Amino acid sequence: MINWQEIDTVLLDMDGTLLDLHYDNFFWSQHLPKRYAEIHGGEPERVTSDLFDLIMAERGSLNWYCLDYWSKRLNVDIPALKREVAHLIAPHPSTADFLTALGDSHCETWLVTNAHRDSLNLKLEHTDLARWMQKMITSHELAKPKEDPEFWLRLQQHWHFDPARTLLVDDTCSVLDAAAAFGIRHLLTLRQPDSKQAIREQLTYPAVQHFNEILPIPRRENVGD
Repeated sequence: MINWQEIDTVLLDMDGTLLDLHYDNFFWSQHLPKRYAEIHGGEPERVTSDLFDLIMAERGSLNWYCLDYWSKRLNVDIPALKREVAHLIAPHPSTADFLTALGDSHCETWLVTNAHRDSLNLKLEHTDLARWMQKMITSHELAKPKEDPEFWLRLQQHWHFDPARTLLVDDTCSVLDAAAAFGIRHLLTLRQPDSKQAIREQLTYPAVQHFNEILPIPRRENVGD
């Protein structure tokens, strides 16, 4: 599926790609409505429905991912509420083996996420992702979400990489579409971003359920042998 000899840079999404999306889905669809109703009152089902509509209206924008925006909009401390269920943060089972293989390879490994910095910091507290990354970039730093082709242009302007020799792994089709429009050649997605939801079928891009499907990766000393 992947010719690792053709890749120098690996750009990795975080939520739903390296980490199980169950934490995020549970927080926004269940924990936040419950706590919002406890804080501000309201009938739980109506609160859940209203919050869903508010959140979905921002889908694909930088606000969608911005904890500061939602804290102000909803008048709740979103980072504090996210910490209440932080025990659910977990890598996908094959993430460690994949990152270890990348670390032993010739490839540079970058974390490229739409997550707000507070959310990223929380995930880094509960995982060891940082140890594997040469760079960690959030879309808030570049003022565009990854769904926007401008994000990828700004990323390249700040930190040079060759799109023709770059692999992006991301669970969101619109992000992959934007990266493809920019010219990133190698694109891969996940069949099951959320371990509690069904495996996705008929995806637009090449997909794996577990990263061991794209292992092994040639070790650094073996490249060119």
